[in-house]
Amino acid sequence: MERTMVKKVTRITCRRIAPGFFLLALLVIFQACKSTPSKIDDAAYRDEINRWKERRLQGLMREDGWLSLCGLFWLKEGENKFGSDSSNAIVFPTGKAPKVAGSLWMEKGTVRLRAPKNSGIKHKDSVVTSLTVQSDREGLGKPTILQLGTLSFYVIERGKQLAIRVKDKENPERLNFKGLEYFPVDQKWRAEAKFEPYDPPRVIPIPTIINTVEYDSCPGALVFTLDGKTHRLDAVIERGSEDKLFIMFFDETNGKETYRLGRQLYSALPDSNNKVILDFNKAYNWPCVFTEYATCPIPPSQNRLAVRIEAGEKMYAGGVH
Repeated sequence: MERTMVKKVTRITCRRIAPGFFLLALLVIFQACKSTPSKIDDAAYRDEINRWKERRLQGLMREDGWLSLCGLFWLKEGENKFGSDSSNAIVFPTGKAPKVAGSLWMEKGTVRLRAPKNSGIKHKDSVVTSLTVQSDREGLGKPTILQLGTLSFYVIERGKQLAIRVKDKENPERLNFKGLEYFPVDQKWRAEAKFEPYDPPRVIPIPTIINTVEYDSCPGALVFTLDGKTHRLDAVIERGSEDKLFIMFFDETNGKETYRLGRQLYSALPDSNNKVILDFNKAYNWPCVFTEYATCPIPPSQNRLAVRIEAGEKMYAGGVH
């Protein structure tokens, strides 16, 4: 398509168009070519997006995926009893555990499990009654996962606070999942962005839905055009995922067709020419759309796009927010 446009312009003679206008037209086309990636085979591209959607669905539907999340409880210093009785500090779903199944003791940031022999609590398929429990270290480590019947629970760390995250593979939200809905796939939303590095890289604050603030490394911004208008998004590098860029953004579909607190997507690192393909057809929702027990970040204020991004995942029909 772009080559055809150039051919049409070059066939116009200077007798029919002023030289200055001719050069301006070529410049506009050249700039458009720089900011728009070459269109790829449409059928192959749709297959790529469909495969991405299937991986997205499988991740949500896993027995330990976001749809299984059914509880989040912040730990206090000392004893934190857990079980199905509502008087416990950590309350498991009714019928899924004894009224009091055990306790998690927190002492100066260290958490230890204590449970009776008949509790049935397992770690790596072995019944345990006493165990030091490791946290997820804000997503950087592998937490100690404890199991009780269909339940699993483990410690997460968020902003120097510790909490217990509870999952149930028989969670009604998982069993009754309504499926995902997307905007139509359109290569219009597959934009070529120029990566503009920050020297040195910046550290930007990222607020969260639980009223904490995370600080992420921002190596630079992605600058791209849509419908002739230039837009800019700060990209971050997630700890533990240094092989790709993570992009959080708001747009004018939020609160209407999409989640009110924006969406997210990943891209490859910049190539040797500082180019990045920014594919909004792969934009997707935060876990907070599906469960009230997630601890999602909120896109930074500078990543608010003054345009409707009619691409990617729409708001979930059974969403909690």
